[in-house]
Amino acid sequence: MSKIKEKYLLSHKIELLWATVRTNINVIYTWDMKIIKVVPGDAGAYRCEVTSKDKCDSSAFDISVEAVHTEEEHDIMAAFKRTDAGEDEGSLDFSALLKATKKKKKPVVDEEKADVWEILKNAQPSEYEKIAFEYGITDLRGLLKRLKKMKTVEPKHSDAFLKRMESAYSVDKGKKIVLQVEVVDPNAQVKWLKNGQEIKSSAKYIVESIGNIRTLTINKCSLADDAAYECVIGEEKSFTEVFVKEPPVTITKLLDDYHVVVGERVEFEVEVSVEGAHVNWMFEDQELSRDSHKYRFKKDGLKHMLIIQEASLDDIGMYWCFTNGGRTKGELEVEEKELEVLQNIADLTVKAEDQAMFKCEVSDEKVTGKWLKDGVEVVPSSHIKLTHIGRIHRLTIDDVKPEDAGDYTFIPDGYALSLSAKLNFLEIKIDYVPRQDPPKIHLDTTGNMVSQNTIIVVAGNKLRLDVEISGEPPPTVVWAKGDTAITAVEGRVRTENRKDLSCFVIEGAEREDEGNYSIIVTNPAGEDKAHLLVKIVDVPDCPENVKCTSVGEDCATMVWEPPKFDGGAPVTGYLMERKKKGSTRWTKLNFDVYEGVTYEAKRMIEGVLYEMRVYAVNGIGMSQPSLNSKPFMPIVSNRSHNPPPRHFWLSLASFWIAQYCQPSLSVVLSPSLPLSVEWFTIYEHNRRTNCTASDLIMGNEYMFRVYSENLVGKSEDFCLSKDTAIIPKIGLEYNPPPFKEKDMQSAPKFIQPLLDRSVVAGYTTAISCAVRGFPKPKIRWLRNKIPLDENPRFLMQNNQGVLTLNIRKPSQYDGGKFTCKAINPLGEDVVECTLLVRALKDKEDGDEK
Repeated sequence: MSKIKEKYLLSHKIELLWATVRTNINVIYTWDMKIIKVVPGDAGAYRCEVTSKDKCDSSAFDISVEAVHTEEEHDIMAAFKRTDAGEDEGSLDFSALLKATKKKKKPVVDEEKADVWEILKNAQPSEYEKIAFEYGITDLRGLLKRLKKMKTVEPKHSDAFLKRMESAYSVDKGKKIVLQVEVVDPNAQVKWLKNGQEIKSSAKYIVESIGNIRTLTINKCSLADDAAYECVIGEEKSFTEVFVKEPPVTITKLLDDYHVVVGERVEFEVEVSVEGAHVNWMFEDQELSRDSHKYRFKKDGLKHMLIIQEASLDDIGMYWCFTNGGRTKGELEVEEKELEVLQNIADLTVKAEDQAMFKCEVSDEKVTGKWLKDGVEVVPSSHIKLTHIGRIHRLTIDDVKPEDAGDYTFIPDGYALSLSAKLNFLEIKIDYVPRQDPPKIHLDTTGNMVSQNTIIVVAGNKLRLDVEISGEPPPTVVWAKGDTAITAVEGRVRTENRKDLSCFVIEGAEREDEGNYSIIVTNPAGEDKAHLLVKIVDVPDCPENVKCTSVGEDCATMVWEPPKFDGGAPVTGYLMERKKKGSTRWTKLNFDVYEGVTYEAKRMIEGVLYEMRVYAVNGIGMSQPSLNSKPFMPIVSNRSHNPPPRHFWLSLASFWIAQYCQPSLSVVLSPSLPLSVEWFTIYEHNRRTNCTASDLIMGNEYMFRVYSENLVGKSEDFCLSKDTAIIPKIGLEYNPPPFKEKDMQSAPKFIQPLLDRSVVAGYTTAISCAVRGFPKPKIRWLRNKIPLDENPRFLMQNNQGVLTLNIRKPSQYDGGKFTCKAINPLGEDVVECTLLVRALKDKEDGDEK
């Protein structure tokens, strides 16, 4: 607050608007003092003091009383004194000032006031505030506006402006205002500045030029538009100030008082005049932070709420809500809720090694508390347990000892209440007899068990069966398959024994693991046993004897036989594929499982050779593909696929003629066939019943065979020539050069390593590498150092030294370190990689990122 000097007229009303006091939450408080019908005795020194807790501030001022002036002696400086203006207090009323100046003909100016204007006009702007206070002027902003206007009363001649802007403009927040000047040159270019920065034309600021008129329109004025504006032409300027008035936010619904008990919810609510307005909340004299976990602040249109979820005694007091146009308060009273004891704790007398339990029940389940023994707080341990479930509090002592005897007390938190009881120790001397309990197997029939004592395991998966064992002394455990005991504690099939628990483990289950298993537990008090059936299920074997029985114009009927082994689960159906002969691309014929073993394949091309294969499907998965059927060709015929008789020749028949080669020095065998025969095709499609074989080698003996063929296919049997053909030598002798065989042997060497992979569970994948070596190396695949030789879920391929391991639909348990070993008599080589199998959810999260 600052010291103020005031002078007032006799018989006038005095209303002093005190200098504002700003609090730590930016709320402005205003006090005023009114003197009605001033008399000379009211003159003198006054003082206003403001106190809050341990802080204090004050403002001293003087009031002098003068005689009443006539209307002609109107004091223009009084316009800059703050008067009873209600909501507009502190702003300058130009209209009233102008009306007053129009009425007077020859204003009589106080000599002191005239000196002030001269001092201000000649002073630096930094000295304005000091001069204003010295002469009792409180509305410094209005004074400056008036001063600027006075300076423009006698403007110098302008070569650029015919009419300048007013010295100041006032506009309501959200409205628009138009600033306008008139220039001498209609072609003159102007610049508009805001606080010295050039304004660019936009939707907010619209700059227009019409003839000699230049305008700047400011749309939807905000507090940011409260600034100084200039219109500049060359070196000349027209200056003005725009003042944006913000309407006050008033409180339309006041706070209510609340009276609650401890733990209840409190919700203070106010309504304000402007939606989305900012309000501040205070408790007593402390501002409430919106980061507090105790309070919640909610806004719904015009409503603002302060929420206390669970009231406590510390919340008692006065709550305030402030806006820039008002304030309201509500008082909160909190009463302590009475606690009712529903069950008291009782005295206990227990023997050694028994259990002692004190229990009490109170009416409020949220009440916590502490336990005391002989006045000392009890600390929980493995010997003493403290529990609180709902309204019940327990203290449990296991294996009671003499030192546990004493007085026990439960004290609820926040209540002047205590519950007490005594623990008495009863000492009994008895002879010690070793405890003996018969052994017992506690077999869990849930999990992998489809029925009691039957376990289903998918081939390649891991089986771990944990069986709880009880008995005193601890019993001996023996696992067996059939009549053979399982004693291994390491390896693929093993047992693991711990206190009160025995584990049976099969890593990578195989078909050979299927069978009846038993567990026997014994101790001096008795024996117990249990029997288990472990059933291994796998994908079925592939279907057999896939063949075509008849063809049509664009279709063929296929039949096959079910797989010999269904994998331990019933075959649910089949999936079929076909391809053109010579192609490597297979086409699926059905996507839904087909249940029969006869299928009519359609939409084929007449005259094209096709092959077909079939997969078997059960509840575990899909088998390997069957062997390809013999090639067949759709034709316009209803004849079966059976080849024509051996001696029935069609006009379109073709012949395969192969030559039999025999060195000239070999022993001629001619009526039986040679032991070693190599056949070469010399004609593929010959439509006549004779042909000529050429390019035969002298000294060799040849035999010929013929196949018949029609549109359905080639005959299964062939016809051998009755005689052989011997090509005689004609005086030629071949002396081959000596041949030295090169040693091609080498140890295995991987020329392409395995690479680490990360795949998604359920999607078939493969890893591959390449090796060279002679003799041809033997290949072994391992996962986590366990061989994969007999695991049907892993398909191993070797194509000219390119080694591929196909992993069908891996699960998260199929990941790990994979090893490929190549071994021949000259040595071995090894490569490794790591396969990470991710869940499908991990893949979706990665795509979202």
